[in-house]
Amino acid sequence: MIYIILSIFCSVTVAVLLKLAKRYQISIIQAVSINYLTALILCFLFFKPDVSLLNPSAPWPIYIALAVLLPVIFLFLAASVKNLGIVKTDIAQRLSLFIPILAAYFIFKEDFNQLKFIGIAVGFLAIILTFFRKTEHKSKSNNWIYPIMVFIGFGVIDVLFKQIALYKELPYTTSLFVVFCLAFLVSLIIVTIMVVGRKTKIQLVNIGCGLILGLFNFGNILFYLKAHRAFSANPSTVFTAMNLGVIIAGTLIGIVVFKEKLSQLNYIGIVLAICAVILITLSQLNAV
Repeated sequence: MIYIILSIFCSVTVAVLLKLAKRYQISIIQAVSINYLTALILCFLFFKPDVSLLNPSAPWPIYIALAVLLPVIFLFLAASVKNLGIVKTDIAQRLSLFIPILAAYFIFKEDFNQLKFIGIAVGFLAIILTFFRKTEHKSKSNNWIYPIMVFIGFGVIDVLFKQIALYKELPYTTSLFVVFCLAFLVSLIIVTIMVVGRKTKIQLVNIGCGLILGLFNFGNILFYLKAHRAFSANPSTVFTAMNLGVIIAGTLIGIVVFKEKLSQLNYIGIVLAICAVILITLSQLNAV
């Protein structure tokens, strides 16, 4: 259980760091770039990926798609935390699990039971209620687009990672290393273009933030994988505890520490989000 707790802690800490980035005038794209450099170094040290196994038949299109999506969605994640707070952003990220579930039904023709259909319906209702807010200023009327992009982006990323996991010719950790490497290159290109265009300046504070961000981002992945190994006979335990833990911890920190304001409908949405995760988990248990 300690691995699940550590994974939840790392995941929520990433959101907290992104929330603090505005206060300390951190360049998110610079921090994201260093974050992936840190993650790939840690991936090399902990997982010892065998890059000699890479060949032209490896799933390079998926690697490249992930390399572009990861830094881009990270920017949307930061914008969502900045504009709508940790609570709504964490729920958007966690409920993105419905994207691969829908892909399993419509693309991979997986059989669904009644509980899973109910869970999906409750989940989408939760999304609507959680993101609902009264428009205070016209300039903020499009803020909902950030968590929606987080929802879609992380869902698509999950589907792509699942496709990599199905590629048995390469160890998953080697593919993960390649994705981190390419994601770092993509984010580095973006930073270089911005520096040349004088839209940003390289600062040590951004590098420091990126190192910390990368440490917790990788820690989330490392402890999540360790938790699945520890509970290999019951993966739904990890799935449920992780998703519920992040939603609850993120909500408490957002409300107590950052004084984020939520409406009654938002609170109902949070409760429904928790119910949706439980229903999806129960549906998976019944399918076994």
